[in-house]
Amino acid sequence: MRTEERTPLGSIHISPKAIATLVYHAVQRTYGVVGLAPKHRWQRLTHLLVRDPEQGVHITHDEEGLEIDVYIVVEYGVNLRAVANSVANQVRYEVERALGLPVKAVNVHVRGLRFENTTPQDEEPRP
Repeated sequence: MRTEERTPLGSIHISPKAIATLVYHAVQRTYGVVGLAPKHRWQRLTHLLVRDPEQGVHITHDEEGLEIDVYIVVEYGVNLRAVANSVANQVRYEVERALGLPVKAVNVHVRGLRFENTTPQDEEPRP
């Protein structure tokens, strides 16, 4: 998929990798998100070895605009609905601002939770 626009000076092509990079950075700046998860389970090993912004982001394009699927891992204890809404709003804003392309949908898929290794509050820390 390539988005294309023709101008009097020539044409502009925006690759899916460029859009995925924008989405990746928008998601990473959202409170409660600890990372992106691969879309398919078999991509997990590749995701651990290579930090590719396209893993965890799936983009489709038609006449109405972009449809973006984002697969995220969220910090345990945060409101999942609030984080998902925040991710969707942040991604929509960043992509429309940077590219000038309409975003018809941002679908957020929570693929996992990350637990922090913390001491329980009722237990005294050891010296």
